[in-house]
Amino acid sequence: GVKAGLKRTYSAITQDHLEVSNMPQWKPLLYAVAFLHSTVQERRKFGPLGWNIPYEFNQADFTASVQFVQNHLDDVDIKCGVNWSCVRYMLGEVQYGGRVTDDLDKALLNTYARVWFGEHMFSENFCFYKDYVIPKGKTVEDYLQYIEQLPVVDTPEVFGLHPNADITYQTNLANETLSTIVSIQPKDSSTGGGETREAVVQRLADEMLQKLPPDYNPHEVKAQLQKMGAIQPMNIFLRQEIDRMQHVISRVRTTLTDLKLAIDGTIIMSEELQDALDNMYDARIPKLWFRISWESSTLGFWFTELLERNQQFSSWLQDGRPNQFWMTGFFNPQGFLTAMRQETTRMNLAKGWALDSVVLHNEVTKMMKEDVTGPPPADIGGVYIYGLFLEGAGWDRRNSKLVESAPKVLFTSLPVVHVYA
Repeated sequence: GVKAGLKRTYSAITQDHLEVSNMPQWKPLLYAVAFLHSTVQERRKFGPLGWNIPYEFNQADFTASVQFVQNHLDDVDIKCGVNWSCVRYMLGEVQYGGRVTDDLDKALLNTYARVWFGEHMFSENFCFYKDYVIPKGKTVEDYLQYIEQLPVVDTPEVFGLHPNADITYQTNLANETLSTIVSIQPKDSSTGGGETREAVVQRLADEMLQKLPPDYNPHEVKAQLQKMGAIQPMNIFLRQEIDRMQHVISRVRTTLTDLKLAIDGTIIMSEELQDALDNMYDARIPKLWFRISWESSTLGFWFTELLERNQQFSSWLQDGRPNQFWMTGFFNPQGFLTAMRQETTRMNLAKGWALDSVVLHNEVTKMMKEDVTGPPPADIGGVYIYGLFLEGAGWDRRNSKLVESAPKVLFTSLPVVHVYA
């Protein structure tokens, strides 16, 4: 939390360091940099809501920033005061921003620098968030005393996040704790009157093998794609998705077959098969499968999704292009959107369109998945997609706009979205 972060920072600061500059701006600036340092580290715990990419901000960033502020104040002309655009640039673009590679993360850092660093930070009513102010102290002790009375647990709003961000963090924490508890349960075969672990997994393996879709025949896939136009961007995308799906299907089939043989004692139980046995017994996804597939909360959901994803690919291959796509059922949704942009660009080559200048647009329709009867209008082109969810927000279907979500509702399903370029 902020309290722990500031405490750690100020415990390492000496009284000499606090008095290194006689400029009145020095102590408040030092505290503000320390607060920024705690904030950028704390946001990591919120996962992608905090930073798109989790950066390793460390003590060296703080030390370099403080050194810069000190040098700047030493050189500053008292009449002109602090050059704020320089301070903001150094913090947001160089000291902390130097690690940041994502554009949105960079915008976030620069926003912190803009809102927290300026002449306004010395005014009486300035605060980072209510009750989080810059203390007026003369000694390190004064600062530590102020830090001591900060809340132990911070609301996400201190970091500029919506209060709902905490729900995600706590859900992830609870899942992690529970999965750790499950993973340290004894793994011996049960000796009571119940079914043994091996028997349970063997039965599960039989059921899954029965439901597992057949392998794709590469010659048939090639022939079907030739019929549909093998060099069309969408069909190239479909071929790549089918290749990855085939990889998953054959891996699952091999693992289940080998696992049954290992349980019977025909072959030796390898480390990977043991992992598959333990995870399947706990209704979790074996590591071998997870590495080449997608995230899912339980093995049951994962296997259902395998069947549904495969269904989308095989019906697209057999019956031609569908009117709407389940976008979250693709391995590479980004590739799907790129293929759609390429397709639109080719349709408009006569108008001089170039792929670089074609941008995506999307419009949330009023239709649900069941209401779609045909492809999007030919003059606009594009695709209908479904299966998207909003997190921490609701959707007003009548007025087609975002609204606050109902209390305790984490996810809201979106209607069909028309994405075009």
